[in-house]
Amino acid sequence: MKKVIVTTTVNSPTKAIQQFESMPDWELVVIGDLKTPKNYKLKRGIYVTPEEQEKYDKPLSDAIGWNCIQRRNFGLLWAHELKADLLAVVDDDNIPLDGWGENLIIGKTAEVNYYETDLPVFDAIGATNYKHLWHRGFPLQLISKRDYSNKSKIQITADIQADFWNGDPDIDAICRMEHAPECVFNNKFFPISANKLSPFNSQNTFLKGTLLKDYFLFPHIGRMDDIWASYYVQAKNKSKLVFGKASVFQERNPHDLIRDMKQEYIGYENNLKIIQELPQEADAILKYLPEKSILAFNLYKKHFSN
Repeated sequence: MKKVIVTTTVNSPTKAIQQFESMPDWELVVIGDLKTPKNYKLKRGIYVTPEEQEKYDKPLSDAIGWNCIQRRNFGLLWAHELKADLLAVVDDDNIPLDGWGENLIIGKTAEVNYYETDLPVFDAIGATNYKHLWHRGFPLQLISKRDYSNKSKIQITADIQADFWNGDPDIDAICRMEHAPECVFNNKFFPISANKLSPFNSQNTFLKGTLLKDYFLFPHIGRMDDIWASYYVQAKNKSKLVFGKASVFQERNPHDLIRDMKQEYIGYENNLKIIQELPQEADAILKYLPEKSILAFNLYKKHFSN
């Protein structure tokens, strides 16, 4: 099985990158940006320079733009070129814990804690020992309506496994300003799955390689890039999503929370509408995207047309 880890960076190789690179069963692909140090080097991974990205697909590069995490889409395309059966998308400030990437349940049948909700979307964080927090991208209008009472154990076969993160979790700026949490998620709550779409991120997530054609981090929509990607790929493929126990510790890079909040506003305004529409028509996502984002998406999809 071909297993590929994809990330972007503007830093010299971090502790997390060094650990991901040392994993013998995985191939690491790091996508550079204009701010990435010119002398960036890996011992055994693949570093893709800005020049190589432009040579590979200049129109897509122009449509995505520079100095943004959505350069990661080139890593997804590199994984496709490498014929990845399994893809891991990570951040360079997420340090893998012992056992990271082992005993994954993608493509396997496993027992999960299964929640049925009447809401159009499910928030996995609220099903853990941090019930007062919520995942980035979960509609703010529904936070007070979350209900985890309808729980059972069932067997499912996962297409996507979104592992959690100890330390600074993936919550939105409003939640972070209010709670400033430092988390240690209790393993007993995992794995988690649900009957509705759920937001997941691109910082510690595993996907089947067959989903790459429909997994695209939309540029020009701020911090909803991976969230809307998660909603889209689930709706487009009827994918089975499972949340796994924390397998990284996030030493979060410095953030301006007011800036983060501004970059999340498009989600505060549209997430509820999107998750109401996508189960019926996944491509409804297009009407919420700016033209340049749609252009980038179409250029990305061309690489899967053969």
